[in-house]
Amino acid sequence: MSAPARLAVLGLAAALILFPFVFMLSASLKPQAEVFSAGLSLWPAHWAAVENYTKALTRIPMGRILLNGVIVCGSILVFQIVFALPAAYALAKLRFRGREALFALVLLGLLVPIHAISIPLYAAARWAGLLNTLAVLVIPFTLSVFAIFLFRQFIRAIPDDLILAARSDGLSEAAIVWRIVLPNAWPAASAFAIFSVVAHWNDLYWPLIAISRTQLATPPLGLLFFRAAEVGDDYGALMAATVVITAPLILFFLFAQRLFIEGMTMTGLK
Repeated sequence: MSAPARLAVLGLAAALILFPFVFMLSASLKPQAEVFSAGLSLWPAHWAAVENYTKALTRIPMGRILLNGVIVCGSILVFQIVFALPAAYALAKLRFRGREALFALVLLGLLVPIHAISIPLYAAARWAGLLNTLAVLVIPFTLSVFAIFLFRQFIRAIPDDLILAARSDGLSEAAIVWRIVLPNAWPAASAFAIFSVVAHWNDLYWPLIAISRTQLATPPLGLLFFRAAEVGDDYGALMAATVVITAPLILFFLFAQRLFIEGMTMTGLK
């Protein structure tokens, strides 16, 4: 395929992917009567941006909801890296009996969705008194088998001579993980951060089960409360709230895209 044809195909694919976001932004600027008008015009005939975004920012505690999302996603990411990096290092660089069997269990864990264990998780959270707290949104996700897999693939590429030199200098295995492996694994950590933050920022299933208070809602759940309690089928206001909730993810990805691409190529995931 020639370069112009390749660019045309990629441009068409990009346009198809971006169109829902463009429509969302366009609808957030329109009054209700124009959102589903007969003619598909992305440019509003009558502007309702101030009204729609005012509803989105004031009808529910949007600032608090966004802060909840940042706290939950940030906490989950930190715990996942703290737990996954030593486990990945052990599976990649240490020799011990049963290592391959443990790695097989890690791969098996990738096949278990949270939906399959949500009932025992809910029962445990209720018994511990964690329902309607931010902790209940963090604790079930602190261990990520995908992070272990991703970091293991990256750490395997770190030269053994570097690890041996660190051991010769008297560093413990824990010191090697945090002082040698982690600085070299930033591309993998950045790539994983994209996966983790996007997945948990957009997660509605578990927050819908564990949280019933608007003040503790994460962004998708806050959007559900916004529609149910305030605006109903006012799609202009709903799209405005969706833009506000989606914008931090887009900015985060744009900020980390270089490290994300580097991490994917260096871990062999393409």
